[in-house]
Amino acid sequence: MKKIDKKSILVVGGAGYIGSHMVKALLDCGHEVVTLDNLSGGHRDAVLGGEFVLGELASTSQLEALFSSHQFDSVMHFASFIQVGESVLNPKKYYQNNVVNTLNLLNAMVENGVKTFIFSSTAAIFGEPQYIPIDENHPKVPMNPYGASKLMIERILADYELAYGLKSVCLRYFNAAGAAPDAHLGERHDPETHLIPLVLQAAAGRRSHITVFGQDYDTPDGTCIRDYVHVSDLCQAHLLALRKLWSGAESGEFNLGNGHGFSVREVIEAARQVTGKEIPVVFSERRPGDPARLVAESTRAKEWLGWSPQYSELEKIIEHAWRWERSQSGRGNTDKRAG
Repeated sequence: MKKIDKKSILVVGGAGYIGSHMVKALLDCGHEVVTLDNLSGGHRDAVLGGEFVLGELASTSQLEALFSSHQFDSVMHFASFIQVGESVLNPKKYYQNNVVNTLNLLNAMVENGVKTFIFSSTAAIFGEPQYIPIDENHPKVPMNPYGASKLMIERILADYELAYGLKSVCLRYFNAAGAAPDAHLGERHDPETHLIPLVLQAAAGRRSHITVFGQDYDTPDGTCIRDYVHVSDLCQAHLLALRKLWSGAESGEFNLGNGHGFSVREVIEAARQVTGKEIPVVFSERRPGDPARLVAESTRAKEWLGWSPQYSELEKIIEHAWRWERSQSGRGNTDKRAG
């Protein structure tokens, strides 16, 4: 994307997977970037430039000091907890961080006159799909506290716009995947729960196998189908959303996906082709709450944002993630009992 007028951007959660790729994309466009992260799930070495602030959204005094010492044009928020199962077992953790702490951030923005906000949302706000592909008008009935917490913020943002003039774009990811094409950044969750990095850890020998949960779904090969979107393409959507808000556009909510899905078996087979590795598979029972299909309808994002995913092929997504995985293989062994 061509360079645009230089702005000052606060990226909250910029040491995490998507946040770190976003920081890199903003720096590549010539913006001034400040990353705020508590490093509970991120990595300091993933922040490739700009200013880094170790801090907590839970601390209103830290937020006030940060906003008082900088003149931010916009804020981007990636600092949410994202594990569905954990949110069911420990909803307090998710509502405290994903809702209360986000409110602290929004209030600091309002008090300091920062008027544009990009929010990392999720397909989990929709719940069990009533039709496929899922468009923005699909009923929103989240099945877990994680999805509920994200939907709460979307509703709060609508109220904050009416009351305080805070413009926002909510970008609902389906399955973020891949890594920076130059392999300088990638996915490093602990514990890792996403399919593609788990498959590639098995290919690299850092896991003994990949566990497939369920092979009797109502899909062509019996395994779940998901819509994978490259992390670099997600970042491009965020840049386009910023540009829209800076040009005076209205707030909006957009689903981000490739518009077609791949089954778990297809992902594993594609990984075998890309890596040349066998990748042992163990089949297990279904996990509660896993829909058979989750596929996005992203026409609105393509039309309104002008978004055009560059890396829509599954093999390319896996190729970039494999470059990253090979660069990480020497960092230590992963628990091979995990699937």
